[in-house]
Amino acid sequence: MTKGDIYTKEILKRILEEGCKDINPRPKYSDGTPAHTLSVNHGMCTYDISKGETPLITLRPIAIKSAIGEILWIYQDESNDLEVLKNKYNVTWWDEWDIGNRTIGSVYGETVKRHRLVKNLLEGLEKDPDGRRHIMSLWQEDDFKEKHGLKPCAFLTQWNVRHEKDGQDYLDMCLTQRSSDFMTAGCINQMQYLVLQHLIARHLGMKVGRFTWFYNNIQIYDRHIPQAKEMLEREGVDCNIEIYLNEEKTNFYDFTIDDIEVRGYPREKIKEKNPPMKFDLGI
Repeated sequence: MTKGDIYTKEILKRILEEGCKDINPRPKYSDGTPAHTLSVNHGMCTYDISKGETPLITLRPIAIKSAIGEILWIYQDESNDLEVLKNKYNVTWWDEWDIGNRTIGSVYGETVKRHRLVKNLLEGLEKDPDGRRHIMSLWQEDDFKEKHGLKPCAFLTQWNVRHEKDGQDYLDMCLTQRSSDFMTAGCINQMQYLVLQHLIARHLGMKVGRFTWFYNNIQIYDRHIPQAKEMLEREGVDCNIEIYLNEEKTNFYDFTIDDIEVRGYPREKIKEKNPPMKFDLGI
């Protein structure tokens, strides 16, 4: 089992045993039924990437390529344009939040662009690697005053450089998420930001160190409870997973989705042992 598998079972067990059912949920299923959730508050998962730990799970197969495209769309393209997301990365799951002009409004990539979040981060880490103020926040109240779709769930990253005794500089990162639809996207969100951490570290000429995920509220939908119970009964698949970046590239803005690979993930073996699951989505 991966460390992600271990955390996944711990979180699902906690939600099923302690979870609070919401009373008046905002989301609805496609048939119009209110999409209730069971949730718990506050927790963290931490991984030492330099020691081979990973948030990627093997309890069900995870399609990560499209998710990587989405994180590039936000932080590299600095875009809220749904046509860019569709044509460049073949991702359409944001269409539900189209505000009517084929964008999701003044959030996500638009916020990154407006506030120079990535550019300021790179400049800050280069000039003052030992600083403790290297933060990117998608939670910008003034931006929310403009028309927009869904507010950001994974919204805050904090970055620190660590000078280790082996002579290497390691880039550590913490991700804070206000809300996590855990069964469908908990693993995916972590992997997206771990890829972002790899790209920023490569740009700075550093090694990837620790990745930590803080969640404020983590939930499973009521229609996902049978799948959650099934995942608790599954056993993981042994593997050695790593994120590989094209060795010829160093500049953050030069990477394409084809330059990023997740290696050592035996997807077919996982599909055979732990088949894919289908989830009704709350929109």
